[in-house]
Amino acid sequence: RGLPGDDEDAQARWIEATVVGKQAVRLCGLYLPNGNPCPGPKYDYKLAWMERLYTRAKDLIVDEMPALMAGDYNIIPQIEDAARPEVWREDALFRPESRAAYRRILNLGFTEAFRSCHPAPGFYSFWDYQAGAWNRNDGIRIDHILLTPACADLLQDCQIDADIRAREKPSDHVPVWLSLNN
Repeated sequence: RGLPGDDEDAQARWIEATVVGKQAVRLCGLYLPNGNPCPGPKYDYKLAWMERLYTRAKDLIVDEMPALMAGDYNIIPQIEDAARPEVWREDALFRPESRAAYRRILNLGFTEAFRSCHPAPGFYSFWDYQAGAWNRNDGIRIDHILLTPACADLLQDCQIDADIRAREKPSDHVPVWLSLNN
């Protein structure tokens, strides 16, 4: 438990477990800091946390065990991942530094599971409770599953269960799930 690299960080944002099937798979769950308002200490914490995540991600690649990092990344990676990207330009979720830190992790060799299966725009995992965002499909995609190369080889499917957002008293996030050939 806890993302390595800062013994003073008491926030519960990282957990790992190994699941054994035909082959062992390392599962890492995360809740990346939001970072707002930015600039400021919360944004600095977000970027520092992402640097620690980068270090752990490198280790997962080197281990060569199938591994995935899944959760609320609080990052809108691309313009296609927001219904109205112009609204998010100055937000910590869409700032160039946040997006660059995310790409840096991807560039280690990770595959973004959902985009691998669904390259088209218009898919979201979060809709604000304000101003009827759900009804207007004014969403963003900030929940991601990143796969090491060994895990990407096992990927069968990845989906976003958006319909759950229409239920009574839903979360503002919806599940993103995948199936692996394991």
